[in-house]
Amino acid sequence: MENENLNILDEVNKGATMGMDAIHYVSDKVGDETFKKVLDVEYNKYKEIHNRVCRLYDNYSDKEPHETNTMNKMMTWSGIQMKTMSDQSNSKISELLMQGTNMGIIEGRRLLNQHHDIEPDVEQILNDFVVMQEDSVETLKKYL
Repeated sequence: MENENLNILDEVNKGATMGMDAIHYVSDKVGDETFKKVLDVEYNKYKEIHNRVCRLYDNYSDKEPHETNTMNKMMTWSGIQMKTMSDQSNSKISELLMQGTNMGIIEGRRLLNQHHDIEPDVEQILNDFVVMQEDSVETLKKYL
């Protein structure tokens, strides 16, 4: 059971750090100040989830939560660079962020549906993360 809780916390943390990385990678491409502020808010939501995971992780392990590895970070960065080379519009950036966010929602919902015996605090952060991502998609849709 403890391992299952740690695995879920690790997955949430990976998703949160990937969200922060993606927003960081696109932020210099955004010229619209309103959209930049929206992305800053979204970044801070991911950061808050990351911080919550780190605090909760201490209850289950003396190690640090897993984050995305360097290869995944490089692949995310290069994918964003290539896909925004000719189109840096709010619409394109919103689309890219939504694609990643949707993958996180799918994985989060799968974890919620498959793991019924996890600790309530772990389930809560997982659910909060999925709901936060669902809200992010709704926010980003406005910029398509």
